[in-house]
Amino acid sequence: MRNAIPALGLGTYRLTGKQAVDSVTAALEIGYRHIDTAQLYDNEADVGQAIAQSGVPRDQVFVTTKIWFDQLSRDRLIPSLEASLERLKMDQVDLALVHWPSPNDEVPMQEYMEGMLEAQRQGLTRLIGVSNFTTAQLKQVDQIIGLPNIATNQVEIQPFLQNKKLAAFARKASVHLTAYMPLACGKVAHEPDIQQIAQKHGTTPAQVTIAWLLQQGFAVIPSSTKRDHLESNWAAQSLKLDDSDLTVMNGLDRGERIANPDFAPVWD
Repeated sequence: MRNAIPALGLGTYRLTGKQAVDSVTAALEIGYRHIDTAQLYDNEADVGQAIAQSGVPRDQVFVTTKIWFDQLSRDRLIPSLEASLERLKMDQVDLALVHWPSPNDEVPMQEYMEGMLEAQRQGLTRLIGVSNFTTAQLKQVDQIIGLPNIATNQVEIQPFLQNKKLAAFARKASVHLTAYMPLACGKVAHEPDIQQIAQKHGTTPAQVTIAWLLQQGFAVIPSSTKRDHLESNWAAQSLKLDDSDLTVMNGLDRGERIANPDFAPVWD
């Protein structure tokens, strides 16, 4: 497990305090071994507390954190990751990501990608990667440090935003993708086509969606505060969709992007 990103993990966006601790605690009890946090989420201390109290050995939990874009300059990147580790009460994370590319290239990509490599060399993180990077930006990364040094690109992928151009490039370039907001903030539960597939398999729209993403080779990091939802999401790993199911799911792309802040890059 330490050498790969577990396919199904727990996202912790918008979870803080007791809610974050309880969600991570329940997830670890259920069997999750991949926990995703970020400096922006203001919950690294909560995530670290839950892992420390869980009784699960640290080397069995894959922990990801993400560096916010105001910390990407040469003088800030490594200190900010050290501060994350202090909050997490860990010596090292398994994966550190650039959360968003520097808006308008205020910090040159070469500066922060080389900074990420240096953080890895110093042992602050085992693996490095990026998040919210476009095809063009991945090509820049390749020129700077080489795509084989990138463990994943974490991007929004869900039935109504399938990021097909980026996914096709990633497959060709052997770049792993992690899908965030995989359930489209609950919208998948109300989609008739997904409901029909779920009814056919005696399962839920969320499980159908997670299974669809897993079968494409993505890592998937849904979040939930409810134990029954966490258990249901975890069970999606045993669901196998057939070709007709996949055809229906693949036809739901509407370009409906949820995470699109004003500092986002020009998307594919």
